[in-house]
Amino acid sequence: MTTSHPVLRESATFDRRVIAEIQRAADTGIYDIRGWGAKRPLPHFDDLLFLGASMSRYPLEGYRERCDTDVVLGDRHAKHPLHLDIPVTIAGMSFGALSGPAKEALGRGASAVGTSTTTGDGGMTTEERGQSKHLVYQYLPSRYGMNPDDLRKADAIEVVLGQGAKPGGGGMLLGQKITERVAAMRTLPQGVDQRSACRHPDWTGPDDLAIKILELREITGWDKPIYVKIGATRTYYDVKLAVKAGADVVVVDGMQGGTAATQEVFIEHVGIPTLAAIPQAVRALQELGVHRSVQLIVSGGIRTGADVAKAMALGADAVAIGTAALIALGDNSPRHAAEYERIGSAAGCYDDFQDGRDPAGITTQDPTLAQRLDPVEGGRRLANYLRVLTMEAQTLARACGKSHLRNLEPEDLVALTVEAAAMARVPLAGTNWIPGGAA
Repeated sequence: MTTSHPVLRESATFDRRVIAEIQRAADTGIYDIRGWGAKRPLPHFDDLLFLGASMSRYPLEGYRERCDTDVVLGDRHAKHPLHLDIPVTIAGMSFGALSGPAKEALGRGASAVGTSTTTGDGGMTTEERGQSKHLVYQYLPSRYGMNPDDLRKADAIEVVLGQGAKPGGGGMLLGQKITERVAAMRTLPQGVDQRSACRHPDWTGPDDLAIKILELREITGWDKPIYVKIGATRTYYDVKLAVKAGADVVVVDGMQGGTAATQEVFIEHVGIPTLAAIPQAVRALQELGVHRSVQLIVSGGIRTGADVAKAMALGADAVAIGTAALIALGDNSPRHAAEYERIGSAAGCYDDFQDGRDPAGITTQDPTLAQRLDPVEGGRRLANYLRVLTMEAQTLARACGKSHLRNLEPEDLVALTVEAAAMARVPLAGTNWIPGGAA
């Protein structure tokens, strides 16, 4: 006689991950903090395909015909806009969140291929300024490390109003990462948890942004391009307000964008996907008659040259990478697998950037761990990665018959899913149907 056993079923609503989080919250009474960006499945660039040329379009020969990649950022008002060789830039990541060697490596890698890097919160380090040909200075609500001399030393200024991983929220830096040097740069007590403000202290509405931009131009003699960075939420309206306030460049960061530390509930449940944000930003610029004269930089989940090319086909002038740059330096590397396991994580899954225990020496202020990252080797790895992204994007542009990456357009794309078609405002593959109404 056989005994039948009940079939065990895991709840789709209360799966093991949800149950574990409820139990952790009940045990500790503390919300979960982590780094990285949204990990839930979201419509993304993989849901788009290029329509390569054949009969009705002519491709370019990769070994004989040029496909240029240069971009000018900030020529609307600034006397000295940035002239970059490639349209892939390094997003803002602070010294504090990252180690000194990591900041130096980012500067070295970006400079090697003729692009820019960005300071992040907490001020400008000598390592990054010394190795960065083009350095963008982030001007954040916290004002940590801000001084007019560093504004003048920068090549552009980015006024940060929001971040894709946490639009509407401020940054976090736990006490174990606030060393003597970090504390001095930010005028903070050493070893005490820090939470940045979610809005600028002199900001009560959009009109104040115009005043702030004018102040920054006067401090820097109208030399520097002024960027405005927003986390992707009400993107159409935010972009219009940024342009009307005088921005030379608008940076839109989707919810796949990373962070050093914030509440997981923020990362997974606030903001909109990068794919949905780009068409809204482009429509806003087009309606104001400034698309291409006010440049659009897109960030949030850029990983490959295909992502770069697709973002530009949708209307971006350039992209910014953060998480991918850290992985290129060596974060989440399998060579540290045993050490990731000892701290309760795994290579490819490690996101506890706030703890400062990163075995790769990148997201830490521990001097012993930080020494593991050779900034020269890290810069070489990042430069290699940036070159590959650029070559991949060029390959796709040539296949579409384009002699410059900026010539890619929505007509070159189709979508694989109804959701991606509706968000990106391109047809569902095999049809001329674009679901939904206006972007």
